[in-house]
Amino acid sequence: MTAVAERIAEIGTLRSRHKSWMRSESAQGLALISPTLIFAMVMLVVPILVVIAHSFWTQNYLTIDRTFTLEQYRIALTEPIYRDLLLRSLWISLVVSAATVILAYPIAYFISFHGGRHKSLWLFLITIPFWTSYLLRVMSWKVVLGFNGVLNSALLGMGIISEPSPAFLYNTTAVVITLAHAWAAFAILPIFVSLEKVDRTLIEAATDLGDNPLRSFLRVTLPLSIPGVVSAILIVMIPTVGDFITPKMVGGKDGVMIATAIQAQFGKGANWPLGAALSVATMIVVSAMAGATVLLLRGMARLAR
Repeated sequence: MTAVAERIAEIGTLRSRHKSWMRSESAQGLALISPTLIFAMVMLVVPILVVIAHSFWTQNYLTIDRTFTLEQYRIALTEPIYRDLLLRSLWISLVVSAATVILAYPIAYFISFHGGRHKSLWLFLITIPFWTSYLLRVMSWKVVLGFNGVLNSALLGMGIISEPSPAFLYNTTAVVITLAHAWAAFAILPIFVSLEKVDRTLIEAATDLGDNPLRSFLRVTLPLSIPGVVSAILIVMIPTVGDFITPKMVGGKDGVMIATAIQAQFGKGANWPLGAALSVATMIVVSAMAGATVLLLRGMARLAR
């Protein structure tokens, strides 16, 4: 009887704790986000699992053979055309990330340290280009860089060139310029947030100890804003690897990226397993590169401190 009574008392204690936890803020918060979390998992994780599953199959025209094989990964990683496209895509994404952050940092710095009461206005102006579609912004760069575009017309008017040049469009440079412009705001905002968190008294202390503005920036402001720089690099680098609209519109044959090959396999190529293998291989390589970038920048920040 004593054991039964103890068991009943233990069950009563557990029920009491369960009811107490159900009334807690943690339980209420979990109940609030659970539907959204489940929806996000279904919409994001399930498609990725489907793509991964397809990467281990083969396809013969419209028939998919679900026999497990690594043949698609062998093709994706050993065929020169796909390997070169992946390397080119990684290189373009790194160049775009570096160029975007280098251009975005001074703007974010100006808004944070010299924007005054007009910071919100500056941030509002930065977001104006995003009121138009991404495709329209890419097309606008074709107007600027085209054979009879704005840039060629300006150079002709200034007498720098004697005839329009085709060198500004349908190449890697055009892809880098277009992507850097398209993702500029996504780099400015995280850097601005990071700069806003910098304690101004530390900068004043560095000045009082004899540092000039450049030295105090390199020793105080820049290291403390590294988290924003890392976020900006990742925000720009990861999606640009998989961009296929920009290379298709302004890249030409010299600006083709891996996403173009993936889109072709899922479309006209009618080889979903190979397209899936290319997608998975790209995701793995990009994840590894992003992790290496984070570790490198954190190491540089520690050295700077």
